[in-house]
Amino acid sequence: MTRSRGRQRGAVGAVVAVVLLLAIAVTPLVLHFMQKRHDRLAFDVMTAYPPEVKLVGGEVFASTVAAVMRHELSHGSGWRPNDFVLWGPGVLADNNANRQLGIIRAVRDSVRVLRDHLTKISSAEYDRNLVLAHTAFEHDPEKFWFPSAEHRYREAIDALERYVAGLATDPPRSNPLQGRNVELIRLFQAWTDMLGDAHASLFKDREPNGDPVRFWRTDDYFYRAQGVTHALHHLSRAVQREYADVWKDRPTVTVVLGEVADALGTAATLKPLVVLDGSPDGLFANHRRNLDGYVVEARQKLYTIREELEK
Repeated sequence: MTRSRGRQRGAVGAVVAVVLLLAIAVTPLVLHFMQKRHDRLAFDVMTAYPPEVKLVGGEVFASTVAAVMRHELSHGSGWRPNDFVLWGPGVLADNNANRQLGIIRAVRDSVRVLRDHLTKISSAEYDRNLVLAHTAFEHDPEKFWFPSAEHRYREAIDALERYVAGLATDPPRSNPLQGRNVELIRLFQAWTDMLGDAHASLFKDREPNGDPVRFWRTDDYFYRAQGVTHALHHLSRAVQREYADVWKDRPTVTVVLGEVADALGTAATLKPLVVLDGSPDGLFANHRRNLDGYVVEARQKLYTIREELEK
């Protein structure tokens, strides 16, 4: 009897061990393919705002920001950076959490420029809804409650939707885009700064304290930089649409910005099964450097656009 019970317990233990091993093996694959699906945003600027639609100015940019953030809050597992430890930015399912930290950074800086420069001249008031949106986006992305990051970011999306609705009235209740190159240059300056920071994190071999970059940190840098490229890819398309009429006589700007959007779009959808950090002449890939190639391409072409707009 005792031997029978011992054999039963042994069989149960073996089954549990097999199940655990399968879970350990399968979980990364499930997370990988879920992430690949999540990385593609079902929002196309030209579908939402085709060329025959007359724009007031600002609605494409604001709607794109709202679409990017709405997707992160409602698609898949929602907002990850403030989740409990196994699903936050530090442990198991950390890839999307770090990617979302990059996205919110790009969104914050872009909305700030939209509020401070693209829709305002020095003697005008700030647009109230853009002030509310930027303030809400500044909320701590890792805060779980009182209020949660999700709650504040949904408030920001609501404010952007009110801003877009205000552009549709006659006369507009919201501040439209000024359509001047001097303000747009400020936006491209902010974007090149963000991409410069992403480049530094992707290219570095040592941490600020002098320690080498550990293998468990390489994917954090990869996905945070990729989050920036995701947001800027869609916002580049939005700027193309917003300024299409302004740039009718400057086709070079439109073409180069399209190339910027393409490079960022490729960067935003790179999804290795495991982020490797191989040496330049080694057998294994260096995924940070691969991503950095697209980041540097987009950044350099933004400099070209700025030079063209400054003429």
